[in-house]
Amino acid sequence: MNLPNRITITRILMIPLMLVFLLLDGEWLSQEIVLGDYSLPLNQLIAAILFIIAASTDGIDGYIARKYNLVTNLGKLLDPLADKLLVGTVLIGLVALGKCDAWIAVIIISREFAVTGLREVALLEGSVIAASKWGKAKTITQIIAISALLLNNFPFVWVSIPFDDIAIWIAAIITVYSGIDYFVKNKNVLSFSKA
Repeated sequence: MNLPNRITITRILMIPLMLVFLLLDGEWLSQEIVLGDYSLPLNQLIAAILFIIAASTDGIDGYIARKYNLVTNLGKLLDPLADKLLVGTVLIGLVALGKCDAWIAVIIISREFAVTGLREVALLEGSVIAASKWGKAKTITQIIAISALLLNNFPFVWVSIPFDDIAIWIAAIITVYSGIDYFVKNKNVLSFSKA
């Protein structure tokens, strides 16, 4: 197994660990980190750090795979799967903690299923749907929004800007737009009759 695939598998293995820190409560885990008016439970900080590390490996594994010609079919399967598992799992955890509206999580996760289904249909037809600029923007906005929610709006809490709320709305809007963009640009994949 090559290095990019090992990085991707490490990202996948970090997901349950991150969820454990996010949701489990214990005496030492529930200690608050307090900076003036700002507070953050220790377990949430650890989950946020794990999320940021895991999210950052997404670009690293792809870069290494392309630069050193280590692109594999396993990597093509695992990389998007890892991304969807990471974002979906954390969103469900944030909903459980009351930090994210369930409908936003449903929209984001549903879009991932829909685009994955579209890609599967395209593969059956012998074509590959590459990531678009809107798909990449979707990933970046989701990572920023989830990080802000995990960090309790740090550092914007001190200037009374609800950045975490704004960011998750932007992520949801770009997620929907990017999903529509994939379907519009690849509508030929969904044609029911053959010429």
